[in-house]
Amino acid sequence: MNDKTVIIIDEKPDVIPGQPEGEVPVITIEDGGSPQTARPAKMRRGRKWPTLVAAAIVAIMVCACGFGGWKVYRYFYDFGVPVGISPSQNLEKLERTSATKSVKGRIEVTSDSILGVAMTFYKIDNLKAEIVLSPPDTADTSLMLSTRCADFTAEGQYLGSLVVDGKVLQTDRSRAGYCAMANGNVVIGVSRSEKLKDYCAERGGAFFRQFVLVSDGVLPSRFVLHGKVERRALARMSDDSIWFVETRHKETLWDFADALREYGFVDAIYITGRSNRSWYRSDDGAIHHIGAGDESSNVANTKATVPWLVFKCK
Repeated sequence: MNDKTVIIIDEKPDVIPGQPEGEVPVITIEDGGSPQTARPAKMRRGRKWPTLVAAAIVAIMVCACGFGGWKVYRYFYDFGVPVGISPSQNLEKLERTSATKSVKGRIEVTSDSILGVAMTFYKIDNLKAEIVLSPPDTADTSLMLSTRCADFTAEGQYLGSLVVDGKVLQTDRSRAGYCAMANGNVVIGVSRSEKLKDYCAERGGAFFRQFVLVSDGVLPSRFVLHGKVERRALARMSDDSIWFVETRHKETLWDFADALREYGFVDAIYITGRSNRSWYRSDDGAIHHIGAGDESSNVANTKATVPWLVFKCK
C-alpha cells in the first residue's frame, strides 16, 4: 500500500496537553515516512533558461517582422510625396478610346521663365507615343517629337522597368516614376506597382520608369542627381494634358522641379539626355532641334541599346 500524507488537527481549540492555555493550536503534517528529495537551487534556475530563450526569439521575430513590414510599406507606398493618380485610375485612361485621327496631332511650343528658371514647353496634342531602339528618322513625317527616355548602364542594362512593342526588356521598380503607353494613349504617374507595365506588355504598348520630380504638386524631399546641367521632364497638367519640358540653361534638379510645380504641373518625371540632341516637327513640317548638343551627342556607339521616346500622329 502506498504511503499517504496524513494531516492531524487537534479538535480541542482551547487546551492542548503540554501547551499553555491560550496558544494557537499546532497543525502537524505527517508524510507517512516517505523520504522527500529537495531539488537543488541550480536545477530550478536552469529550467528557466529555455523559457527565457524562447521568449527572446519570439521578441526578435516580432521585431524583425515589424521592421520588414515597415520597409515594404515605405518602398511600395510611402514615397515621401502624395500620389494623386493611382495605377488603377491611369489604367482606365489607357483603356479609353483615343481621340479621332481626323483631329491633326501637333506640338504646341511656348516658353517662359519661372522662379528664375527659363524653360521651353512642348505640349503634346493628339499624338500617340512609343519607344524605339534606334534613332528616329526625321524623314518619317508621322514623327512629331523625339527624345531619350530610360537610362541604361555602360554594360547596356536598363535602369527601371522597360517595355518596347509589348516586349519586357527589364523589370526593375527602383524608380517610382513611370510613363505608360497603350491604345494610342499616354499617362504618367508615381507607383512601384507593375500593373501598368504588365498591361502595356499585353497590349503591345510601351512603358519606362524614371525619377519622380513632382507628385500631386509636391516635390520629393531630396534628389539623387546633383549639379547643374540642362534638364528635361515629361509632365502632366490637372487636365491630363502631357507636356515635354526642357530648361534653356543649366539648372539643379531641385530648381527645375520647383519651377515645374510653380508653373502648374501636378506630376512630372525626369527625362534623361542632358544636352543630347532631340527634335520636334513644327506645323509646317520643319525639323527643330532641342538642346545644345551636336549630332555626336546622340551616343552613336550605343545606338542598339538607347531607348528613344517618340510622339507620332495617330
